[in-house]
Amino acid sequence: MVTREQRNRLDPDLGVLAGRLLFAVQRELFATLAARGFDDLHPRHGAVLAYLDAGGVRATELSRLSGQHKQVIGTMIDELEGLGYVERRPDPADRRAKLISPTERGLSQMRAADQIMADLQERHADRVGHEAFAQFKAVLADVTEHQRSHPRPDAS
Repeated sequence: MVTREQRNRLDPDLGVLAGRLLFAVQRELFATLAARGFDDLHPRHGAVLAYLDAGGVRATELSRLSGQHKQVIGTMIDELEGLGYVERRPDPADRRAKLISPTERGLSQMRAADQIMADLQERHADRVGHEAFAQFKAVLADVTEHQRSHPRPDAS
């Protein structure tokens, strides 16, 4: 019988591969951000930072885009606001709603993160070939979106 350790080493399933990729990307991204002066950020903040837009985004939209519960996003927004990366502003389209908008520090972080991610992707594209990397991303995006839109309930 094959153990989980053997299976994960020899033929990891989609969840294991996705987790390995996510954690490796997060480690590099947040270590590089820390080296550039953003050492107060943690990977958990990515649920907001990855989807933050310069013009602002509603918390409900951040929750939908990231797949995280509203309460989790609210906690991350509170933390990022306390750290000076975001602020809550009235939504011009609906004064009752709030937009989560980056501060100047938040915009600087966004530019740094965009450059780090571009460099990381370019490194992989150079390694495996630009066409193969583009195909990989397209297939990964398709599988991801299919999984997100077709969750299977536990059959047991």
